[in-house]
Amino acid sequence: MTSLLLLPINHGSFRPLRVVLPPGRVVSATKPAATRMWMTIPMTVVDTVLKALAQAVPERTIAGHHADLVIANTHGVDLRTGRFFFGPVGPAGGGWGAKHNEDGMNVTVCLNDGDTHNAPIEAGEAKAPIIVREQSLRQDSGGAGRFRGGLGLHRVVEALTPITVNAQIERTQCPPWGLQGGHAGLANRIAVIRRDGTRTQPPNGKLYAAQLEAGDAYVIESGGGGGFGDPLDRPAATVRDDVRLGYVSLEAAKEYYGVVVDTAGDLDTAATEQLRHQRQSAMKREE
Repeated sequence: MTSLLLLPINHGSFRPLRVVLPPGRVVSATKPAATRMWMTIPMTVVDTVLKALAQAVPERTIAGHHADLVIANTHGVDLRTGRFFFGPVGPAGGGWGAKHNEDGMNVTVCLNDGDTHNAPIEAGEAKAPIIVREQSLRQDSGGAGRFRGGLGLHRVVEALTPITVNAQIERTQCPPWGLQGGHAGLANRIAVIRRDGTRTQPPNGKLYAAQLEAGDAYVIESGGGGGFGDPLDRPAATVRDDVRLGYVSLEAAKEYYGVVVDTAGDLDTAATEQLRHQRQSAMKREE
């Protein structure tokens, strides 16, 4: 097997495989099926194949990832100049799944879009009447596990003039799954926040010609990656460090990892050992 892995891809590599793909499926569409927004499909297919392989070779696979560009496009007329503008900010990136021996990567472009340009935020702000008010890691978005899933992104983009927003975000209903007892990460989502604080969030991640006034904002939150392995096996000190870094909240540390960290960021060793013992005993009784 090792020698085969060193060879370049060739016809012999695929000889043992048999692909069953009738026409008319989502990856073998026939006219007049809509195919414009195809990008999410191959990423989800690859994730699914890796999930299937995990049953046989867990050490050579990876948990699910956010699997979408998670991008919104804006356009309109800049009232400051009177000129039409088209103002994308760039792909958000999101969490990748964990492996059997390492955490998932944070805020990384999805797997089949490595050729996608990730322009600086300042470039988008210079070309369009928008401003990125916040860009941060999305806390608790990575799935819990012995190895934690990567974190997604939280981005707030405010309109400085009336704008139109379009977004076709996918993987909003199918969270990136975990493997070998790891938990799923959070799914992608988008919302609109009006100047008065009113928030609306489409359940399917789609905004079609949404009208924003100056002072309104749209919020993109990309999904995290799935975790790998039992969260109770993650070293308590590592979970404490996750809390200190803001990757994991105090509540999630206790609920998913059985780790008790105080508000100062210090590990309560005795309480953690007791809680984890209770969780593990309960799991054994259920078995």
